[in-house]
Amino acid sequence: MGPTGEDTSGSVVSQLAESVKAISELPECRNAFRKMYGNFVRRVKLLSPLFEELRDGYKQLGEEEVVALESLGEALNSAKQLIKSVNQGSKLYQALQRDEIIDKFHQMTVKIEAALSKIPYEKFDMSEEVCEQIELVHAQFKRAKEKKDCLDSQLEMDLAVAVRDTDLDPAVIKRLSEKLYLRTINDLKKESLAFHEWVIASDGDLGDHFEKMQSLLKKLKDLVLMENPEVDNSEHDKSTVKHRSPVIPDDFRCPISLELMKDPVIVSTGQTYERSCIQKWLNAGHKTCPKTQQTLLHTAITPNYVLKSLIALWCESNGVELPKKQGNGKNRKAGSSISDCDRASIASLLEKLAKGNSEEQRAAAGELRLLAKRNGDNRVCIAEAGAIPLLVELLSSADSRTQEHAVTALLNLSINESNKGGIVNAGAIPDIVDVLKNGSMEARENAAATLFSLSVVDENKVAIGAAGAIPALIKLLCEGTPRGKKDAATAIFNLSIYQGNKARAVRAGIVAPLMRLLEDAGSGMVDEALAILAILASHQEGKAAIGQAEPIPVLVEFIRTGFPRNRENAAAVLWSLCTGDLQQLKLARELGAEEAMKELSENGTERAKRKAVSVLELLQRVDDDFIPQQC
Repeated sequence: MGPTGEDTSGSVVSQLAESVKAISELPECRNAFRKMYGNFVRRVKLLSPLFEELRDGYKQLGEEEVVALESLGEALNSAKQLIKSVNQGSKLYQALQRDEIIDKFHQMTVKIEAALSKIPYEKFDMSEEVCEQIELVHAQFKRAKEKKDCLDSQLEMDLAVAVRDTDLDPAVIKRLSEKLYLRTINDLKKESLAFHEWVIASDGDLGDHFEKMQSLLKKLKDLVLMENPEVDNSEHDKSTVKHRSPVIPDDFRCPISLELMKDPVIVSTGQTYERSCIQKWLNAGHKTCPKTQQTLLHTAITPNYVLKSLIALWCESNGVELPKKQGNGKNRKAGSSISDCDRASIASLLEKLAKGNSEEQRAAAGELRLLAKRNGDNRVCIAEAGAIPLLVELLSSADSRTQEHAVTALLNLSINESNKGGIVNAGAIPDIVDVLKNGSMEARENAAATLFSLSVVDENKVAIGAAGAIPALIKLLCEGTPRGKKDAATAIFNLSIYQGNKARAVRAGIVAPLMRLLEDAGSGMVDEALAILAILASHQEGKAAIGQAEPIPVLVEFIRTGFPRNRENAAAVLWSLCTGDLQQLKLARELGAEEAMKELSENGTERAKRKAVSVLELLQRVDDDFIPQQC
């Protein structure tokens, strides 16, 4: 290799050394993921001697070594970004997102272990001590790859109880305070700021996390104040001396009156105003947004519940009296959290859907999408107002953004069980399938999620399969984003509960992509792929197609080393394949299935144990003259 090759290898090694150094110097993690964060950083630190020795040595690296090290460098850079993000932001939000973060940690571990496996260490001029240390760290990454980390069981239980119950045992909140490192007033102030930043960054798409986080934050604050009253009083006294009249954040002031908002509402440009102020502006005949001077697409106003809650939190923490809303609530319907004015706003949005131009329709569909996601009362109100047929019509819109809003609004509305029937009765299924086939990637993913939601009702499984959804779902499974693949897989699984859809899935070529997902440890789709194979294997066509894909080696490996649910599904598929097929039985025995099944029959789930016993019975009866028949 000439000078360019030397420069490349030297640069790669230096970058790796710097990446390890940067990860090693990251600050201590102080949240629910402290243990897995610390374990990962510790493993990465152990790689340091390898890169230091390569950087300080004089041996020129070949192309194979450089390519392998570059692959490891990419993995470490991705890892650095992940663990930095885990140590920033709201601790409560991260705790509520724990499954997703744990999955990311596991995918990162799999990626690094795969990169380490490709490095030709024998071609490096390393000391014996460094060789031993690299073998050690590689073994640690291998073990970590085989078993996904999890939070400790007590923390899992406490989080579940805290978001579910209103009357909490103080011991639960105390443990959460300790585990999440929210132990002082200062910790909680930082968490409140992180919470506020998260709300702003979410652009209104908060799901159900907002209320859970708000409730937990209040409970934690009550605990800390109770345990440290003197701290809070002293801080309050200092605050009173320093600024007797706290400075109102700009985001909490109405752009018209410049006063603290008591009833913030959003107009079509996305700007927020005090309700009474913007209503006067609109009543005066203005058609523009006061702050941006943009033309308003419509004059409907939507309550900004998120900002209203943040203002209430700020008022409470700064000793400011909560602003009182005008009126006595007589206009509110019993049992509903939506006022008559809000219903009027929804009616105005529906008028735009029905009669507006393309821009008005897009904006109105977008607002209905957010309203339908916010809470159950909104979903009832929007459906009762007649939105579903209008949204179904917009599924055929030539404007891709309008189509995305319409299908996502229907997805959010379908969360309500009674709305499922309304959506199907409006003739939505063929149009949703068309969006799944031809829409933008976001629209296709949300169409898949909508079909899954509708398929919870058994008769809808038949209609969705007959409408041609399954081939389009398989295509999304192959080419979608990680989220899109998950949506497609869950929809395929649910649809395949109906016997007729199993054959449709097999004929559409589902088995090959499922096998690819099984063989790609970093895909994050192994659970879904095995679950779908298990349900398809019970069908004769499914069994034949799976058998042709030569899955036995992969299945036996999952039975040996997989997670409990994956071992169970792999055993179910293996049992279906081996029942009535002597060749598959012999191959399974040759690959060590008998030993793996014995272990599973002792340590698996109840269903896995039953399948393992059945497969063991088949294996024990294998001979050239006997082929068991499938029941």
